[in-house]
Amino acid sequence: MKNYKKTKIACYLGFITQAIAANFAPLLFLKFHTDYNISLGNIALISTCFFFTQLVVDLFCAKFVDRIGYRTCIVASEVCSALGLVGLAFLPDLLLNPYTGIIISVIIYAIGSGLIEVLCSPIVEACPFENKEATMSLLHSFYCWGAVGTILVSTAFFAIFGIDSWKWLAVLLAMVPAINIYNFATCPIEYLVEDGEGMSIPSLFKTPLFWVAIILMVCSGASELSMAQWASAYAEAALGLSKTMGDLMGPCLFAVAMGISRMLYGKYGEKVNLSKFMLGSGVLCVLCYVLASLFSNPIVGLIGCILCGFSVGIMWPGTLSISSKKFPTGGTAMFALLAMAGDLGGSIGPGIVGRVTQMAGDNIRTGMTVGLIFPVVLVVGLLFFDKMKSR
Repeated sequence: MKNYKKTKIACYLGFITQAIAANFAPLLFLKFHTDYNISLGNIALISTCFFFTQLVVDLFCAKFVDRIGYRTCIVASEVCSALGLVGLAFLPDLLLNPYTGIIISVIIYAIGSGLIEVLCSPIVEACPFENKEATMSLLHSFYCWGAVGTILVSTAFFAIFGIDSWKWLAVLLAMVPAINIYNFATCPIEYLVEDGEGMSIPSLFKTPLFWVAIILMVCSGASELSMAQWASAYAEAALGLSKTMGDLMGPCLFAVAMGISRMLYGKYGEKVNLSKFMLGSGVLCVLCYVLASLFSNPIVGLIGCILCGFSVGIMWPGTLSISSKKFPTGGTAMFALLAMAGDLGGSIGPGIVGRVTQMAGDNIRTGMTVGLIFPVVLVVGLLFFDKMKSR
C-alpha cells in the first residue's frame, strides 16, 4: 500500500524550502550593502530577480513539466534550492564581483522555488486524500510557518553568533531541501491527468471562467504582498520599535495570521463552504486596507496589516482548489499559469503602492488607499466566479 503521508510531508518541507528561499536573503540586504559595497538600487533588484525567475519557471512548467515528469522536476527543485543557498554563502567571496555571486545564487534557488510553487499543489491534489480543499489550505500554511521560522531562527542566530556568521546559517538552512531530496525521490507521486490528456494552454485561455481565476490569483498576490511589504513600517511607526523588532511585529505577525487562517481551514474545512469563506475573507481584506489607509492612528493601521494576513490566507490555495474542481483536466498547465498570475500580482502590487507612496511625499496611507483596488477587485471576481460556476 502506497504511503501518501510521506508525499504530504515532502510537500510540506517543499513549501518550507520555498519560504526560506523567499525570506532569507532580504534579511541580509543591509549586510550585503555594507560588506560588499552594493548600491541600494542593485540590492532592490535581488528581489526582482527572484520573482522574475519564478515567473519564467512558471511558464516553463506550463509547457514542459508533463513531458519531463513530476518526480524529476520536484527532485531538481530541492537540488537547486540547496545549491542556491550554499552558493549564497560562498560565491560572493569566490567571484571578482560579489553582486554577481549573489545574483547567480538567487537565480539558482529561485528556479527551485518556482518548481516547488507549481508542482507541490498538483502533487497533493492528485493524492487520494478525502478533503482536497482543506488539505490544500493546510499545505500552503507551511509556507507561512516557513517564513515565520526563517525570520525567528535568523533573528535568534544573529543575536547569539552575530550577523557576520550569516554564511553558516545559509548552509544550515540548505539542509532542509537537501534532506527533502530523498523524500521526493522515494515518496509515491501520482498525476492529475495522464500525459497528453490534460487541457492545453490555448483551451484554458478560451474559457472565460479561467480568466476570472487568473484575475483572482493576480489580486490575491497583490493584496498579500502589497500589505506585507508595509507591515514593518507600520510596526515601527506604531510602537517606535527598531527595524528588527518592526520585522518581527509586522511581517512576522502577518505571516502568523496567514498561517492560522490556512491551518484553521485545513482543520475544519469540511464543515465550511469554501466559496463563502473566500468571499468573507475578501470582505475582511477590504476592511483591513481601509483600516491601514484611511485611519491616521498607526496602531489601527498595524491591526489592519496583521488582520490582512488572516484575510488573504485562503485566497491563493482556495483559488487553486476551486479551479481544480472546475477544470479537473487542467493539469500542470493550469497550476503553472495560476502560479504565474499570483507571482505577477505579487510583483506589480507592491510596486504600484510604493510608486504612489513616493509620489505622495512618502505617505504610506495614500499608497495603501490605491492598493485597496486589489481586494475590491478580488471580491467582485469571487462574485463573478460563483455566478459563472453556477451556470
